[in-house]
Amino acid sequence: MKFLHTMIRISDLDASLDFYCDKLGLIEVMRYEVESGRFTLIFLAAEDDAENADFSSGSLIELTYNWDPEPAYGEARNFGHLAFEVEDIYAYCQKLIDAGITINRPPRCGRMAFVRSPDLVSIELIQKGEPLEPREPWISMPNVGHW
Repeated sequence: MKFLHTMIRISDLDASLDFYCDKLGLIEVMRYEVESGRFTLIFLAAEDDAENADFSSGSLIELTYNWDPEPAYGEARNFGHLAFEVEDIYAYCQKLIDAGITINRPPRCGRMAFVRSPDLVSIELIQKGEPLEPREPWISMPNVGHW
């Protein structure tokens, strides 16, 4: 058995691509428009994985967009979260704040933070290597909502 990808249903294609690609920095590596099924599948990979990404790489996120309106997907908390390693947790979180993204769980420990997608999927950001030295403004920053 081999892990292939994680699928997330999205309700707003443009907002989701803005969040995952423009804000988080993932790269679209494949897209399939299935007119007969009235849906679009978009496969994303992290920058370090994008060059070799395919259906067997085990490092893809599949965004599924159904063309016909559906009830809101809600906050299925049994999903858990997606996790991405970043070079500098503080710089990355600041980049997201500057882009208008709420940091739900700030990186007070220098190790990890959480944000949420437009469809309320939790995204964990993890510092590559050892945690960075805790520092302000992150130490004093409160949690916002839940993740």
